Amino acid sequence: MTELAEAVGSSWRLADGDAITPELTAVRKLGGGAAYEAWLAFDEVTYSPVVVKLLRPDQLDSASSRRGLRREVAALAAVNHPVVVRGLRHDLDGPRPHVVLEHIDGPRLSSLVRRYGPLQEQQYLPLAIDVAAALHYLGRIGWTHLDIKPSNIIMGAPARLIDLSVARPLQDARELRHLIGTDAYMAPEQCDPGTVRPCGASDVWGLGATLFEAVAGRRAFADPQPRAEALEERFPQLGTEPGALPDGVPREVVSVIGAMLARDPEARPAPYEIVDALAPVLARLPRGNLAGFKVRR
Repeated sequence: MTELAEAVGSSWRLADGDAITPELTAVRKLGGGAAYEAWLAFDEVTYSPVVVKLLRPDQLDSASSRRGLRREVAALAAVNHPVVVRGLRHDLDGPRPHVVLEHIDGPRLSSLVRRYGPLQEQQYLPLAIDVAAALHYLGRIGWTHLDIKPSNIIMGAPARLIDLSVARPLQDARELRHLIGTDAYMAPEQCDPGTVRPCGASDVWGLGATLFEAVAGRRAFADPQPRAEALEERFPQLGTEPGALPDGVPREVVSVIGAMLARDPEARPAPYEIVDALAPVLARLPRGNLAGFKVRR
Protein backbone atom coordinates (compact mmCIF):
# COMPACT_ATOMS: atom_id res chain seq x y z
CA MET A 1 0.00 0.00 0.00
CA THR A 2 1.45 3.37 -0.96
CA GLU A 3 0.52 6.69 0.64
CA LEU A 4 -2.70 8.04 -0.87
CA ALA A 5 -4.28 11.47 -0.85
CA GLU A 6 -6.79 12.38 1.84
CA ALA A 7 -9.41 13.22 -0.77
CA VAL A 8 -9.54 9.68 -2.16
CA GLY A 9 -12.62 7.71 -1.12
CA SER A 10 -16.05 8.71 0.19
CA SER A 11 -16.71 10.16 3.63
CA TRP A 12 -19.30 9.76 6.36
CA ARG A 13 -19.53 13.59 6.31
CA LEU A 14 -19.77 13.81 10.07
CA ALA A 15 -19.88 17.17 11.82
CA ASP A 16 -18.54 18.00 15.24
CA GLY A 17 -21.03 16.72 17.80
CA ASP A 18 -22.52 14.03 15.54
CA ALA A 19 -22.89 10.53 16.90
CA ILE A 20 -20.52 8.05 15.28
CA THR A 21 -22.14 5.34 17.40
CA PRO A 22 -24.35 5.74 20.49
CA GLU A 23 -21.19 5.79 22.65
CA LEU A 24 -18.89 7.83 20.39
CA THR A 25 -19.34 11.55 19.60
CA ALA A 26 -17.33 13.14 16.80
CA VAL A 27 -15.07 16.01 17.89
CA ARG A 28 -12.68 16.64 14.99
CA LYS A 29 -11.63 14.88 11.83
CA LEU A 30 -7.97 13.85 11.98
CA GLY A 31 -7.40 12.58 8.45
CA GLY A 32 -7.49 9.29 6.63
CA GLY A 33 -6.67 7.47 3.43
CA ALA A 34 -8.37 5.61 0.62
CA ALA A 35 -10.16 3.07 2.81
CA TYR A 36 -10.47 4.71 6.23
CA GLU A 37 -11.06 8.02 7.94
CA ALA A 38 -9.93 8.89 11.46
CA TRP A 39 -11.77 11.00 14.00
CA LEU A 40 -11.02 12.39 17.41
CA ALA A 41 -14.10 11.48 19.44
CA PHE A 42 -15.42 11.52 22.98
CA ASP A 43 -16.09 8.05 24.30
CA GLU A 44 -18.92 7.50 26.81
CA VAL A 45 -17.44 4.09 27.72
CA THR A 46 -14.00 5.30 28.83
CA TYR A 47 -15.27 8.88 29.40
CA SER A 48 -12.25 10.27 27.62
CA PRO A 49 -11.05 11.37 24.17
CA VAL A 50 -10.26 8.52 21.78
CA VAL A 51 -9.38 8.06 18.12
CA VAL A 52 -11.89 6.23 15.94
CA LYS A 53 -10.75 4.68 12.68
CA LEU A 54 -13.77 4.19 10.41
CA LEU A 55 -14.14 2.20 7.22
CA ARG A 56 -15.30 4.64 4.51
CA PRO A 57 -18.85 4.19 3.15
CA ASP A 58 -17.67 3.16 -0.32
CA GLN A 59 -15.48 0.47 1.24
CA LEU A 60 -18.23 -1.36 3.11
CA ASP A 61 -18.46 -3.99 0.38
CA SER A 62 -14.69 -4.25 -0.06
CA ALA A 63 -13.40 -7.58 1.20
CA SER A 64 -9.85 -6.23 1.07
CA SER A 65 -10.62 -3.17 3.23
CA ARG A 66 -12.55 -5.23 5.76
CA ARG A 67 -9.68 -7.72 5.85
CA GLY A 68 -7.28 -4.85 6.51
CA LEU A 69 -9.37 -3.62 9.44
CA ARG A 70 -9.51 -7.15 10.87
CA ARG A 71 -5.74 -7.42 10.46
CA GLU A 72 -5.24 -4.17 12.40
CA VAL A 73 -7.50 -5.41 15.19
CA ALA A 74 -5.47 -8.63 15.36
CA ALA A 75 -2.22 -6.64 15.52
CA LEU A 76 -3.54 -4.41 18.29
CA ALA A 77 -4.59 -7.49 20.27
CA ALA A 78 -1.17 -9.11 19.85
CA VAL A 79 1.01 -6.07 20.59
CA ASN A 80 1.30 -4.73 24.13
CA HIS A 81 4.19 -2.30 24.50
CA PRO A 82 4.40 1.18 26.13
CA VAL A 83 5.68 2.74 22.88
CA VAL A 84 2.90 1.29 20.66
CA VAL A 85 -0.62 2.70 20.46
CA ARG A 86 -3.28 0.61 22.23
CA GLY A 87 -6.54 -0.62 20.80
CA LEU A 88 -9.52 -0.21 23.14
CA ARG A 89 -12.33 -2.02 21.34
CA HIS A 90 -13.82 -2.51 17.88
CA ASP A 91 -16.96 -3.23 15.92
CA LEU A 92 -16.30 -4.86 12.56
CA ASP A 93 -19.85 -5.89 11.71
CA GLY A 94 -21.95 -2.83 12.56
CA PRO A 95 -23.22 -0.17 10.15
CA ARG A 96 -19.95 1.78 10.60
CA PRO A 97 -17.14 -0.74 11.00
CA HIS A 98 -14.45 0.81 13.19
CA VAL A 99 -11.69 0.38 15.73
CA VAL A 100 -11.35 2.58 18.82
CA LEU A 101 -7.78 3.57 19.72
CA GLU A 102 -6.29 5.47 22.62
CA HIS A 103 -5.79 9.16 21.97
CA ILE A 104 -2.11 10.14 22.24
CA ASP A 105 -1.54 13.82 22.88
CA GLY A 106 1.44 15.24 21.01
CA PRO A 107 2.72 16.29 17.59
CA ARG A 108 3.67 13.85 14.87
CA LEU A 109 7.37 13.74 14.05
CA SER A 110 6.52 14.65 10.45
CA SER A 111 4.80 17.84 11.60
CA LEU A 112 7.74 18.89 13.78
CA VAL A 113 10.26 18.41 10.96
CA ARG A 114 8.05 20.17 8.44
CA ARG A 115 7.53 23.19 10.69
CA TYR A 116 10.88 23.50 12.47
CA GLY A 117 13.43 21.52 10.48
CA PRO A 118 16.01 19.18 12.06
CA LEU A 119 15.44 18.05 15.64
CA GLN A 120 17.95 18.54 18.43
CA GLU A 121 19.90 15.60 19.86
CA GLN A 122 17.80 15.57 23.03
CA GLN A 123 14.73 15.08 20.81
CA TYR A 124 15.85 12.59 18.15
CA LEU A 125 17.96 10.32 20.39
CA PRO A 126 15.12 9.39 22.79
CA LEU A 127 12.69 8.81 19.91
CA ALA A 128 15.19 6.50 18.17
CA ILE A 129 15.77 4.56 21.40
CA ASP A 130 12.05 4.32 22.15
CA VAL A 131 11.08 3.11 18.67
CA ALA A 132 14.03 0.68 18.54
CA ALA A 133 12.81 -0.79 21.84
CA ALA A 134 9.37 -1.28 20.29
CA LEU A 135 10.94 -2.97 17.25
CA HIS A 136 12.90 -5.29 19.55
CA TYR A 137 9.62 -6.25 21.24
CA LEU A 138 7.85 -6.79 17.92
CA GLY A 139 10.62 -9.16 16.86
CA ARG A 140 10.37 -11.07 20.12
CA ILE A 141 6.64 -11.69 19.63
CA GLY A 142 7.04 -12.45 15.92
CA TRP A 143 5.47 -9.35 14.36
CA THR A 144 6.61 -6.57 12.04
CA HIS A 145 5.14 -3.07 11.54
CA LEU A 146 6.13 -2.49 7.87
CA ASP A 147 5.27 1.23 7.85
CA ILE A 148 7.75 3.02 10.12
CA LYS A 149 7.78 6.69 9.05
CA PRO A 150 7.69 10.17 10.63
CA SER A 151 3.91 10.53 10.35
CA ASN A 152 3.48 7.29 12.33
CA ILE A 153 5.47 8.54 15.33
CA ILE A 154 3.99 10.86 17.93
CA MET A 155 6.61 12.73 19.91
CA GLY A 156 6.59 12.50 23.68
CA ALA A 157 8.30 10.76 26.56
CA PRO A 158 8.22 8.06 25.41
CA ALA A 159 7.67 8.50 21.69
CA ARG A 160 4.67 6.51 20.46
CA LEU A 161 4.38 4.34 17.35
CA ILE A 162 0.94 4.36 15.72
CA ASP A 163 -0.93 2.80 12.77
CA LEU A 164 -0.74 -0.98 12.71
CA SER A 165 -2.88 -1.17 9.57
CA VAL A 166 -0.29 -3.15 7.57
CA ALA A 167 1.45 -4.87 10.52
CA ARG A 168 1.49 -8.64 10.37
CA PRO A 169 3.23 -11.72 11.75
CA LEU A 170 6.78 -12.17 10.45
CA GLN A 171 5.86 -15.34 8.60
CA ASP A 172 3.10 -13.50 6.71
CA ALA A 173 5.51 -10.67 5.91
CA ARG A 174 8.03 -13.12 4.44
CA GLU A 175 5.33 -14.43 2.11
CA LEU A 176 4.44 -11.01 0.67
CA ARG A 177 4.63 -10.69 -3.11
CA HIS A 178 3.21 -7.18 -3.43
CA LEU A 179 4.20 -3.71 -2.20
CA ILE A 180 3.40 -2.88 1.41
CA GLY A 181 4.48 0.37 3.06
CA THR A 182 5.05 4.03 2.15
CA ASP A 183 7.29 4.74 -0.83
CA ALA A 184 9.94 6.99 0.73
CA TYR A 185 10.48 4.76 3.78
CA MET A 186 10.18 1.25 2.32
CA ALA A 187 13.19 -1.05 2.58
CA PRO A 188 14.50 -2.41 -0.77
CA GLU A 189 12.97 -5.81 -0.04
CA GLN A 190 9.56 -4.15 0.44
CA CYS A 191 9.89 -2.29 -2.86
CA ASP A 192 10.67 -5.46 -4.78
CA PRO A 193 9.54 -8.48 -2.71
CA GLY A 194 10.97 -11.64 -4.21
CA THR A 195 14.31 -13.26 -3.51
CA VAL A 196 14.82 -11.05 -0.44
CA ARG A 197 11.59 -10.94 1.53
CA PRO A 198 10.29 -8.33 4.00
CA CYS A 199 11.23 -9.11 7.61
CA GLY A 200 11.95 -7.45 10.94
CA ALA A 201 15.01 -5.79 9.40
CA SER A 202 12.62 -3.92 7.08
CA ASP A 203 11.40 -1.99 10.13
CA VAL A 204 15.02 -1.19 11.02
CA TRP A 205 15.38 0.39 7.56
CA GLY A 206 12.18 2.39 8.15
CA LEU A 207 13.55 3.65 11.46
CA GLY A 208 16.84 4.53 9.74
CA ALA A 209 15.06 6.59 7.08
CA THR A 210 12.90 8.21 9.77
CA LEU A 211 15.86 9.02 12.02
CA PHE A 212 17.76 10.47 9.03
CA GLU A 213 14.85 12.84 8.40
CA ALA A 214 14.69 13.84 12.07
CA VAL A 215 18.43 14.57 12.13
CA ALA A 216 18.77 16.24 8.71
CA GLY A 217 15.36 17.83 8.24
CA ARG A 218 14.97 16.14 4.84
CA ARG A 219 14.45 12.67 3.46
CA ALA A 220 17.32 10.26 3.11
CA PHE A 221 16.46 9.64 -0.55
CA ALA A 222 14.97 11.75 -3.32
CA ASP A 223 11.22 12.06 -3.38
CA PRO A 224 9.64 8.99 -5.02
CA GLN A 225 8.12 9.35 -8.46
CA PRO A 226 4.82 7.40 -8.34
CA ARG A 227 4.28 7.48 -12.11
CA ALA A 228 7.78 6.40 -13.10
CA GLU A 229 7.88 3.08 -14.92
CA ALA A 230 11.35 2.02 -13.78
CA LEU A 231 11.39 0.52 -10.29
CA GLU A 232 14.62 2.32 -9.44
CA GLU A 233 13.06 5.66 -10.44
CA ARG A 234 10.00 5.11 -8.29
CA PHE A 235 12.06 3.89 -5.34
CA PRO A 236 15.37 5.83 -5.27
CA GLN A 237 16.50 3.84 -2.24
CA LEU A 238 16.99 0.84 -4.53
CA GLY A 239 19.75 2.38 -6.58
CA THR A 240 21.34 5.21 -4.61
CA GLU A 241 23.13 5.90 -1.37
CA PRO A 242 21.37 8.09 1.20
CA GLY A 243 22.31 11.75 1.30
CA ALA A 244 24.91 13.14 3.69
CA LEU A 245 23.98 14.09 7.24
CA PRO A 246 24.77 17.62 8.46
CA ASP A 247 28.13 18.47 9.96
CA GLY A 248 28.28 18.13 13.71
CA VAL A 249 26.07 15.06 14.02
CA PRO A 250 27.74 12.65 16.49
CA ARG A 251 29.76 9.99 14.68
CA GLU A 252 27.86 7.23 16.49
CA VAL A 253 24.60 8.55 15.08
CA VAL A 254 26.05 8.78 11.56
CA SER A 255 27.35 5.22 11.86
CA VAL A 256 24.09 3.79 13.19
CA ILE A 257 21.93 5.47 10.54
CA GLY A 258 24.26 4.27 7.79
CA ALA A 259 24.07 0.72 9.12
CA MET A 260 20.27 0.82 9.36
CA LEU A 261 20.11 1.83 5.68
CA ALA A 262 22.27 -1.08 4.47
CA ARG A 263 20.86 -2.65 1.30
CA ASP A 264 21.35 -6.16 2.74
CA PRO A 265 18.80 -6.79 5.54
CA GLU A 266 21.27 -9.08 7.32
CA ALA A 267 23.81 -6.25 7.50
CA ARG A 268 21.45 -3.97 9.43
CA PRO A 269 21.81 -3.79 13.22
CA ALA A 270 19.33 -5.49 15.50
CA PRO A 271 17.06 -3.06 17.38
CA TYR A 272 18.84 -3.71 20.69
CA GLU A 273 22.15 -2.83 19.02
CA ILE A 274 20.66 0.52 18.00
CA VAL A 275 19.71 1.19 21.62
CA ASP A 276 23.15 0.12 22.87
CA ALA A 277 24.86 2.43 20.37
CA LEU A 278 22.70 5.52 20.98
CA ALA A 279 22.07 5.38 24.74
CA PRO A 280 25.67 6.44 25.59
CA VAL A 281 25.34 9.40 23.19
CA LEU A 282 22.17 10.49 24.99
CA ALA A 283 23.87 10.01 28.36
CA ARG A 284 26.65 12.41 27.35
CA LEU A 285 24.26 15.32 26.82
CA PRO A 286 24.13 17.97 29.58
CA ARG A 287 21.64 16.85 32.19
CA GLY A 288 19.65 20.05 31.84
CA ASN A 289 18.77 19.02 28.25
CA LEU A 290 17.24 15.72 29.34
CA ALA A 291 14.19 16.92 31.23
CA GLY A 292 11.48 14.33 30.79
CA PHE A 293 13.76 11.75 29.19
CA LYS A 294 15.37 8.68 30.67
CA VAL A 295 18.08 6.55 29.14
CA ARG A 296 16.76 3.01 28.73
CA ARG A 297 19.37 0.31 29.16
